[in-house]
This record gives sequence, C-alpha cells and structure tokens, in this order.
Amino acid sequence: MSLEKQINDDIKKAMKAGDKAAMRALRAVKSAIQLAKAEKGTQTLSAEREMAILQKQVKQRKDSLAIYERENRTDLAQKEAEEIAVLERYLPQPLSEEELEAALKRIISEVGASSMKDMGKVMGRATKELAGRADGKVISAKVRTLLNS
Repeated sequence: MSLEKQINDDIKKAMKAGDKAAMRALRAVKSAIQLAKAEKGTQTLSAEREMAILQKQVKQRKDSLAIYERENRTDLAQKEAEEIAVLERYLPQPLSEEELEAALKRIISEVGASSMKDMGKVMGRATKELAGRADGKVISAKVRTLLNS
C-alpha cells in the first residue's frame, strides 16, 4: 500500500475517532503529496519521493517546535509535538548509533575514502542509502569523525 493511500485511510480513522492532532498532521502530509503530484504532473509518486515529503514535514515541525519552546509558547509547542508523534509512526525505524557507524564504515571502505577530501563521495552515497533512517547532520558529523581518525 502506498503512503498516500495509507494516509487517506488513517485520516478517515482519525475523523471517526475525533483525533484532531492526527487529522491536522495527516491532512498536511496529504496536501504536500498532492502538491508534489501537481508539480510533476503525474498521478503517482515513487515511495522514495513520498518518504522524502514525510521527512520534510517532520523536520519542519521539529524546527517549529524548537522555536516555540525557545519563545515559551507551550500551547503551540504542544500541537507540534503531537503532530510529530503522529508522523513519526510512518517513518522507518531510525538507526542506532552502532548501526550508523557500521554502515558508514562499510560505505567508506567501499568508496575507498581515506581523508576529508573524500567526504563528498561518502556523503553522496550515505545520504542515499540511509535516507529516512538517519539525519543528514548526524551522518555528516559521524563521517567527519571517521575520516579524521
């Protein structure tokens, strides 16, 4: 089942259950998916594109949450936190620290990277392989550490 179909089904369930946080979050994702389909002029999106849209939605909410917490807007921060919790159910399980390090060591050896000059090659491959399972900033920091050691 595609993410879009699952989102549509879950919107109906949230409406029946009266779950306002789920309805807000899922409607936003549905809207973003429909907008992406209109831009491309297609009827369907690839699973990778749908996942990228979902990740972007979560990232936007996390950024907003940080701003609201910094500004002591607990009412708005609470809404963002609720929506993040709903959307994270659709993301793949994130990698643990050990799994991330093992995957990056494997990529570094496969690419043949030996210094910081090769960071671009490693990051290009790592961001594709680990998309959705690790944050880009975390990947970058770990790659720097591994290449410098």
